[in-house]
Amino acid sequence: MGPVPHLPPNLRRAPVQQRSADRLARILDSCAALLDETGYEQLTTRAVAQRAHVPIGSVYRFFPNKRALVDALALRNLDTYADRIADRLADLPAADWRAAVDAMLDEYLAMKRSVPGFALVDFGPPSPADGAADDANRRLADRLAALLADHLGGRPDEALSRAILVSVEAADALLQLAFRAEASGDAAIVAETRLLVSSYLAQTLD
Repeated sequence: MGPVPHLPPNLRRAPVQQRSADRLARILDSCAALLDETGYEQLTTRAVAQRAHVPIGSVYRFFPNKRALVDALALRNLDTYADRIADRLADLPAADWRAAVDAMLDEYLAMKRSVPGFALVDFGPPSPADGAADDANRRLADRLAALLADHLGGRPDEALSRAILVSVEAADALLQLAFRAEASGDAAIVAETRLLVSSYLAQTLD
């Protein structure tokens, strides 16, 4: 069962006891599994409750609808991704920003290929409301800028934050193309994405 290390901010009610936290994690895990099986449009809160073996009221205790549920899953994905990046960066030389950026891309690809629901819902819902897609990429960029700046021994300034945001937007578009071309991600397009992001960031980080 996946942990809930950071509680999603959109919860109707935050779990107080471990039993409740475990139930929330089970609900999110079930949502992720069903996304792979049915897609977003066919997903229902009732199906999530049945998969999680909880009453439908338990789902509504935390989430008003499936959109809020999927939003919470996306935020959990972001927390998991950031934690994985932090672990990778701890083993890399501080001055080697290229290795850090490669680690960020590698962890994203690993999650895309292996984490339930991530192929459809990475850091934002597949059918976002107005402005939500940009918010998801900006949240991701802010986390990555903070992680990279800390790794390099500083703080994210305006130039770095902007460069990371542009890189995230460009990589997002290209990786969508890569995974449309092949289920596991077209290797040649992934390689071009890596080259493009690294070359662009060199203007700021070299």
